[in-house]
Amino acid sequence: MKRFGQFSHMLASAALALSTVLSVGGLSSLPVQAADYRASAPDAYADTSGICGDQRVLKTIVSRFSYQVTHVPNLPLVEISAFSDVYQRRFEPAQRPSEITRHYCGATAVLSDGEQRPVWYLIEEGQGFASIGDNVEFCVSGFDRWKVYDAGCRVLRYGM
Repeated sequence: MKRFGQFSHMLASAALALSTVLSVGGLSSLPVQAADYRASAPDAYADTSGICGDQRVLKTIVSRFSYQVTHVPNLPLVEISAFSDVYQRRFEPAQRPSEITRHYCGATAVLSDGEQRPVWYLIEEGQGFASIGDNVEFCVSGFDRWKVYDAGCRVLRYGM
């Protein structure tokens, strides 16, 4: 009987996580503006799929950034108002079915206090919750207080 209780608890947790993920897709009121595509960025690859400027990706970054600044101590309470200079820095296509296609992107985040900060992000295709959608990892310069992505967002800036 104890095993059944653990299983139902895990099932309830998974259902809660899925409903959270699905609700993030409905964040159409976030202050994200259209991104400017910059094909001539130094060291940039042509973003033929347009995934770096995809509004779902940018909204994910805005939402997670908002969560980050309210839950990490001593970060300024600002929001991302817009993105500009969006470009794909590196592209790693999957060579085999077991590999993951990765897009390393860069942009400038315009914050609600008027500051502009570099933001680097990684999009892993098909790696969202339960393999639905894409996984997005991001780092805004000066906001990685715990150095999750190493000093100066190095992991996402140069790739892993």
